Amino acid sequence: MNTWPSRSWCGRRRSLSIGGLLAAVALAAACGGAGSSGSEGPALSDPGPFDWSGPQAVDQPDLSGLAPPVQAQLRERYAAVSAAADHAGASRAALGDAYGELGLILMAADYRDRAEIALRNAHGLAASVMRWPYYLAHLHRQRGDRERAADFYARALALEPTNLAALVWLGRMELDRGRPAAASAAFERALAVDPASAAALAGAGRAALAARDAGRAVGYLERALAIAPSAASLHYNLGMAHRALGNLDAARAHLARRGEGVPAPPDPLMQAYNGLLRSALAYEIRGMRAMDARRFDEAAAIFRAGLAETPDDASLRHRLGTALMMAGDAAGAVEQFEATLRVAPDFEKAHFGIGVLSGMNGRHAEAIARYAAAVELRPNYLEARLGLAEALRLTGRLEEAAAEFAEAIRIDPAFAEAWMVRAVILVQLGRTREAGEWLREALLVHPGHPDLTGLLAQVEAG
Repeated sequence: MNTWPSRSWCGRRRSLSIGGLLAAVALAAACGGAGSSGSEGPALSDPGPFDWSGPQAVDQPDLSGLAPPVQAQLRERYAAVSAAADHAGASRAALGDAYGELGLILMAADYRDRAEIALRNAHGLAASVMRWPYYLAHLHRQRGDRERAADFYARALALEPTNLAALVWLGRMELDRGRPAAASAAFERALAVDPASAAALAGAGRAALAARDAGRAVGYLERALAIAPSAASLHYNLGMAHRALGNLDAARAHLARRGEGVPAPPDPLMQAYNGLLRSALAYEIRGMRAMDARRFDEAAAIFRAGLAETPDDASLRHRLGTALMMAGDAAGAVEQFEATLRVAPDFEKAHFGIGVLSGMNGRHAEAIARYAAAVELRPNYLEARLGLAEALRLTGRLEEAAAEFAEAIRIDPAFAEAWMVRAVILVQLGRTREAGEWLREALLVHPGHPDLTGLLAQVEAG
């Protein structure tokens, strides 16, 4: 008797998307030893003298498009620079600090050209203060200028050689520039500061992999993953390292678990920077950092504080709903998602969030309506397409489910599970030949995929 698809297969696939979708919401609303044990570590390159001939004027931009609290902050900082410049007894360091504080607000408000001038003034006037070259490095990194970013991280480290965050960022810039030996030196120095730094171990692993030392890379990366198991991006690098070593089963296992999440070092200077602006964006950044660390109650408190100042900010209210959902407060989450839609009826992520919660509570008809609203507002919204397809499947609307899974695959062919579930649906609809053709097409996208190969064998066996 033909029992395909097997009961075990369908049982495994019944919860295809809810767990993944829930994670997607939270993110929508990252051999060798520990390194040198000595205090000095490998030498880093000397950045050379700072090219600066004196303070340059920083003209004030048009502030009319900014939130009133941010306008006030910028005016305060410009006034502080003027006061320091006009004060006959003001020291170079005091004027440098005034320029630096102005540069940070300009940088946070996305006036990067003016921010660079102000921060260069700060570094030139207060040459012994580490934070000004450090912030300049981040400014250039945000612009995508890795060479200048690396130069300023090195300048910061010349002033504070054991700053863990600067060492990790320098290593990452060197990796991105295709200089694995220089990157390895920075990460080794970071590990001399903190041998248990997941960020430094991950960087050392990537540098070893780039240098084609896969065995050493595995050692570093496995230790990083043990310290930071939520950093799912490490699985990709581990998969590549195991593949290079010929450990194909281990490679497949890690690649199947690849995802977001990069381990980060403690970074008090950037934490202070991210909290600078008295605006919804500042609260959103701080809250999302708490979300990334899975401190959902803390994130919700931050988002509530932001909404106390900007109650009509739809993005911030959606973030609060997401934090509440991840903290297990489904009713509170729905309340915030509904409030988001009252402020912004076209906010598709709020429809999606309600769809997820409805589906988790077995209210599939409501979930379908919400997912459909989300994809109507944003047709290429992959997570909403998958949620709609799964809700249709669970309610027996197989023809519609098959169409939605096909559309999801058109948006992102990399999601192998969507290929598999659609094949199961086609068989359930009696379209076995089409299911076989579909799986052969899937294997062109995912060659050698064991689950797809196994499914195709079952289909062809009848």
